[in-house]
Amino acid sequence: MAFERITIDPAKMGGVPCIRGLRIPVATVVDMVAAGMTTEEILADFPDLDREDIAEALRYASAALRERQLPQVSGQ
Repeated sequence: MAFERITIDPAKMGGVPCIRGLRIPVATVVDMVAAGMTTEEILADFPDLDREDIAEALRYASAALRERQLPQVSGQ
């Protein structure tokens, strides 16, 4: 799967995956969604983003999780 809106540049943000070369990390967008923010709220906080940026950030995060072995979490 290609991610046209996700960029990784070692010279920007220490190589953290960002949206379209902007200094907006994918993790920041995913965290905002996880916190319950709506698309409209995220776009208001980051006017340089558009809806497709948010959707692609979520697809990228999902793909990244599928690629890695996750640590076991003990259920208490």
